[in-house]
Amino acid sequence: MTHTFHIPVLGLGYSIDTPLKVARYGISSVISITDDELCERMREFHLKENQLEYIPIPKEEEDSRARRITAYLNLLHRLVNEQFRLLRLQSFAPGNDIHNYFELLPGNSRAKMIYRHMMQMEEGEEKDVLQKELRWQMNAGNIDVNIMSKVDKANYSAGNENLGNDYTDAVAAMRGFALSSLYSSVVISAGLNPRLYSYMESCTDFFPDKAVLIRKKIILKVSDYRSALIQAKMLAKKGLWVTEFRVESGLNCGGHAFATEGLLLGPILEEFKQKRTELNNELYAIYHAALEAKEIRTPAKVALMITAQGGIGTAEEHNFLINYYQLDAAGWGSPFLLVPEVTNVDQDTLQALAASSPEDYYVSNSSPLGVRYNNFRKSTMEDLRLQRIAKGRPGSPCKKKFLITNTEFTEQPICTASREYQHLKIQELQATEREPSLFKEKFDAITEKICLCEGLCTSAYLKNDMLKPRETKAVSICPGPNLVYFAKTYSLKEMVNHIYGRESISFKISRPNLFINELNLYVDYLKQDLHAQLNDLNAKKTKYFEKFTEQLQHGISYYRNMIPELRLTTAAAAEELRQQLLNAEDQLHSISGMMLKTN
Repeated sequence: MTHTFHIPVLGLGYSIDTPLKVARYGISSVISITDDELCERMREFHLKENQLEYIPIPKEEEDSRARRITAYLNLLHRLVNEQFRLLRLQSFAPGNDIHNYFELLPGNSRAKMIYRHMMQMEEGEEKDVLQKELRWQMNAGNIDVNIMSKVDKANYSAGNENLGNDYTDAVAAMRGFALSSLYSSVVISAGLNPRLYSYMESCTDFFPDKAVLIRKKIILKVSDYRSALIQAKMLAKKGLWVTEFRVESGLNCGGHAFATEGLLLGPILEEFKQKRTELNNELYAIYHAALEAKEIRTPAKVALMITAQGGIGTAEEHNFLINYYQLDAAGWGSPFLLVPEVTNVDQDTLQALAASSPEDYYVSNSSPLGVRYNNFRKSTMEDLRLQRIAKGRPGSPCKKKFLITNTEFTEQPICTASREYQHLKIQELQATEREPSLFKEKFDAITEKICLCEGLCTSAYLKNDMLKPRETKAVSICPGPNLVYFAKTYSLKEMVNHIYGRESISFKISRPNLFINELNLYVDYLKQDLHAQLNDLNAKKTKYFEKFTEQLQHGISYYRNMIPELRLTTAAAAEELRQQLLNAEDQLHSISGMMLKTN
């Protein structure tokens, strides 16, 4: 691995072409392939930018979703390979871009050390030999893709006939990746989807070839050890190996917030660390048996990597996670939204993010998926939502239909953010709810939903001057709360140097430790959740809240015992951390008291 960090998927459009900006420097990144229309439009854009012919793949054609995704991924692969080929051919003359490749590497990498030594040498044969060796050591970053397994709606023909399991959204996206020319990984997020796993079993690139090489690898984005084991065993029984478990903080991340029942990142990573060998052995035995049954030669050794992401903000945190938990890498996501070289954030949104305050970041119920969602109050999509309500026309036109799940009023599913659904739901509310305060509460809950299919793409269209007539300019963005500490826009070099501790970005407000940030987010989440259900507590809900509290208390104890391992620079810093843990503990005691009083 060239770098010790990767750039996770950032919404739909924010990282849709990030590989074209960072892969030639050996940096791996993840793009979303949820939206085939976005992929098709970006394919057209980049073909024309490179003076190449664009042949459209119309939506009406058979299997267009998979074909569009394959075509876009093949283009990225082609363009990145050409970028990298040209970079590697460059001389080491001053000013050439090849220097950026080596300058960005972590300081302890072998290639970086050779590069530094080479740069101090006099011209001659020995220097030429080292330069040749350096070129051979160069590797492009991976072009990985993300599929949200639960975003898997059925699709219908023009005659309203269900096209079947092979043409659902997630399965078609997986086919698009599987048939592409990429040698990379699919990051599967948002939980377990047996239908998707069964389809993957029919894709040859996920299995070892005659040379025992696997062209397409599998990364599971997980929130805890148990769910990781369950999903990986299901895949291993099909002869599918999980190369990496990508552990993501439940709340201290961007996008959808899949909160655990109080399980915190530190204790989760500790379990992976302690059980890593056991996990590898158990999964390999199942995998080996499955491949033998398929008469496929099993690799003698397969990689099992553990990485983490969500809320990392300093080089010290980055290094601690990798060294203490023996991680293979760590993900840095939201901070790259403030790096215009890397991501597609329009100018207005960039300025709003840079000037943001803690109150601008909140966990909302605005996602049509019914999962908590990290939202940004200053987004232009939020402005548009409120304008539509004021005009008496809440909801959005539903064009892409990726998140249609609701069948309360219609035979075929519709989206809860759509104008159609919100109109019908408000009509029902008007007929049933007479109490003004309850009416407002329920009305706000209905109209809180926003269109993510359009809003998460718009920024890419705005930045690249691709917006079509009559398309809304409203932007939805879902940064993690960690972004509030970053005060301005940065260059790629500045951000990478910050990650590796070569220079330090100044935060605009005081920033607690990564673990404390996440702990406080969970305590707030628990308080809000309990408050919302306080008048409707039953034995089952009480048990859930008790377990949540117990897990958080366990996390606090774990962190308290780990303070010496953090090697904080001063005794005052250690004491501050102890006080922050004590404050969280006091809040938990208050929550427990509230439950006892209610019961």
